[in-house]
Amino acid sequence: MENKNETAVFGGGCFWCTEAVFKMLRGVITVDPGYSGGNVENPTYDQVCGGNTGHTECTKVVFNPAEISYRDLLTVFFGSHDPTTLNKQGNDVGTQYRSAIFYTTEEQKIEAIKFIEELNLSNSEGKKVVTEVVPLDKFYIAENYHKDYYERNPEAGYCEVIINPKLEKVQKNFVNLLKDHPKK
Repeated sequence: MENKNETAVFGGGCFWCTEAVFKMLRGVITVDPGYSGGNVENPTYDQVCGGNTGHTECTKVVFNPAEISYRDLLTVFFGSHDPTTLNKQGNDVGTQYRSAIFYTTEEQKIEAIKFIEELNLSNSEGKKVVTEVVPLDKFYIAENYHKDYYERNPEAGYCEVIINPKLEKVQKNFVNLLKDHPKK
């Protein structure tokens, strides 16, 4: 039986961060920053940042399920941002930074809802996950200068202060899912 690649779309704050996080994972084929969930056709970064398009900054992840499961992607997604803050990740505030899962299959929807229920049950602080789980309607790829932003600008202030700590957290907590770690 031939395995086919699948697509998952996640919004977890700034797409520079989520792109950099998902690109580190074994089984991830491509990661594209973009916009989804809004009501404006072909939005620009400036429009989305204005907060009036309804879109969130997100990443489209194409992955090989024989190498990494959707559940593993959910684990890293929820482990690399705060899914309990509404329309906010750190200093990034607005609906464009909301936590969102745009599912592409019914199986992804079921798995995401189940995962959120598990997180809510295990949260000792009582903070509920506010991540929205909605079907992917359209995904608009962001402007070219956003693609591989972290790789091209590792010394930029935002990269050093915001992205580097996220990457370090993922490298520490999910070492078995990293591209340079042998699969068990």
